[in-house]
Amino acid sequence: MKNATLRQLKVFETVARRLSFSRAAEELHLTQPAVSTQVRTLEGHVGMPLFEQLGKKIYLTQAGEELLHFCRAIIQQFDEAEDAMAQLKGIAGGKLNVAVISAGDYFFPQLMVAFARQHPGVQLNLTVHNREELLDKLAANRTDLAVMVRPPAELDTQNDAFAPHPYVIVAAPDHPLAAARHGRIPMSDLIRHPFVIREPGSDTWFSMQDAFGPHLAELSVAMEIKSTETIKQAVIAGIGLGFLSFHTIGRELAARSLVVLEVEGFPLMLNWYVVHRREKRLPPVARAFRQFLLDEGKARIDALIPSS
Repeated sequence: MKNATLRQLKVFETVARRLSFSRAAEELHLTQPAVSTQVRTLEGHVGMPLFEQLGKKIYLTQAGEELLHFCRAIIQQFDEAEDAMAQLKGIAGGKLNVAVISAGDYFFPQLMVAFARQHPGVQLNLTVHNREELLDKLAANRTDLAVMVRPPAELDTQNDAFAPHPYVIVAAPDHPLAAARHGRIPMSDLIRHPFVIREPGSDTWFSMQDAFGPHLAELSVAMEIKSTETIKQAVIAGIGLGFLSFHTIGRELAARSLVVLEVEGFPLMLNWYVVHRREKRLPPVARAFRQFLLDEGKARIDALIPSS
């Protein structure tokens, strides 16, 4: 074990957490052969296999389970050391680690760039996840800040709303309801039409529950898709209506390939939250970015997102 590297341990931890070499490679931005090589090298140092394959699935061996416990402790110690060094650097030269749900990737890079312009020398690290992945990252202390719609009830976190987050009903311009300009469309008319929706468990799905309440069970689901981009294309193609964050459809509204329907009870107004573990000692750069979001986040998002 004395020749094992931190890189090998991080790759092993990712594969162990994902129980998939391909998903680990995607998360680490490596090729799958590179991930496999790192694991095999570590197994050579250990002298025992760390994974076994049964059918199409991989599982940790007993040695792998034991090593994973120590591996996470070692990675945690390095992260704490990095945080301590960041404290000494201050904001300039610090590394900003932020994780955001997928709806945020339509505007969040611009916010980080705006912050970096105010603080030259800051290093930016932004990752985009679905809700489950984001909560895992937050729980494992693998990000300083998380940006989401629904802060986790299961974790002890500091949650601060910094901007409104509207959800709307969208349709292709030639959809029958797109011509309903005489007034707001009642829910009873809306649910007669098929929908293209996000998967259960996503932030968008939970928001849809808030918006539709008991009517959610009455919806006719044409397709269930994990990608917001693919949902937009399906709606444009006329497959069904969509329930989406208003912050994800700016390009389509400008191109007039989607329209926002005037529906009773909409838009559903929620909030963007910046979240961190309450006991976490935030580096100066993370504290500064959190304050930047609280002070300027709403205005900057409003400037980036066109009105309907």
